Amino acid sequence: MQTSEYGIELIKRFEGLELESYQDIAGVWTIGYGHTETAGPNQKISTNEAEALLRRDLKPREKAVGELASVGLNQNEFDALVSFVYNVGINGFKGSTARKRLNRGDRLGAADALTWWNKATVNGVLREVTGLTRRRASERALFLTPINPPIVNDEKAVDENSRTT
Repeated sequence: MQTSEYGIELIKRFEGLELESYQDIAGVWTIGYGHTETAGPNQKISTNEAEALLRRDLKPREKAVGELASVGLNQNEFDALVSFVYNVGINGFKGSTARKRLNRGDRLGAADALTWWNKATVNGVLREVTGLTRRRASERALFLTPINPPIVNDEKAVDENSRTT
């Protein structure tokens, strides 16, 4: 499975585009759309290079979500998890309660557990970060958004269509 364009736009929105390298709030060198692997001081890239780095960085994260999730995922669930892994890392997801709940079939519990990852260590202190809180809320909402919700035109048929089988 691959991240949809909507999922990529979600990542871009929260990562932001920086064409000159900088240290993030945790002191990690970053450039482009949250690229850290080869980022270092005094680097400059183009918008096209940033896009290419993002798409390259998505591949191992997509692979990890596919391998670490033992349940089938719809596109929205997959996109939300790739965004999450893009930010917290593969090992973060691997050991997370979100993954454990997902693999037990508790999708709502998994979505809720994503929101716990809204903190970063700043100057040696673990603190809640408003941007991470917003990102986790967006990932949770996307994760829980059905792909093809049933459309019911007859209100008498609502009970029939909403019944759990």
